[in-house]
Amino acid sequence: MLIDRKKERIIAAITFPVMLIAIWMVFFYVPQMKGNAGEVLDSSFKIFYFHLSIAMVAYLSFTVVFIASIMQLKANSRKWDMIALSSAEVGVVFAFLVLVTGSIWAKATWGWYWIWDTRLTTSLVLLLVYLAYLMLRQAIEEPEKRARLAAVFGIVGFVSVPLSFFSVRLWRSAHPLMFGGSAYGSSGGGLEGTSLRLTLMVNMLAFALLFTSMLVYRVNNEALKEELDEAKYKSA
Repeated sequence: MLIDRKKERIIAAITFPVMLIAIWMVFFYVPQMKGNAGEVLDSSFKIFYFHLSIAMVAYLSFTVVFIASIMQLKANSRKWDMIALSSAEVGVVFAFLVLVTGSIWAKATWGWYWIWDTRLTTSLVLLLVYLAYLMLRQAIEEPEKRARLAAVFGIVGFVSVPLSFFSVRLWRSAHPLMFGGSAYGSSGGGLEGTSLRLTLMVNMLAFALLFTSMLVYRVNNEALKEELDEAKYKSA
């Protein structure tokens, strides 16, 4: 077991109240959003706080896969392979939720659940890349070969992460640009107001804690599974 159960419970205990606070802030603390013309935006905009936080955690998950894959090739350690696998599984869940929340927001904003927009398409590609990563692991039975090939895939496949993140900055897109500027001159409007920024920060913290909690739980389960397999092998 990589992290003892006591620390796992502590992380979960911290995550739960922070998540409740984040949800409360979105629905009860944040004032009504207004557009450039002063019109009150639809309440569906509130999903933005969840959508952006989930997207950032998905990128974080696959970054952990990338780092763990490098360490796996360098150290040839089962520990890093378990971390890469666990983070990929958690990341796929968040990447799927990015598409779900994004589609709900798109329906309210554009009138369609899906369009082949640059950001939406690269987000779908990102999900498919890491689904392929998990399928590759399932297809190879020999542990060392599986860990080695998965590590190579985890490194090469990481190119889909910056491609998705910077897509709205590199190419024209209907997807709003919230922060920074793009290669074609447009810039993000950002969030004005302390309450809006604070709510976004708390939501990002909440989902980062949720990711950490899920990752620790999944890694420990994978380690426990390996211990049971070894025990069965020795008793056979």
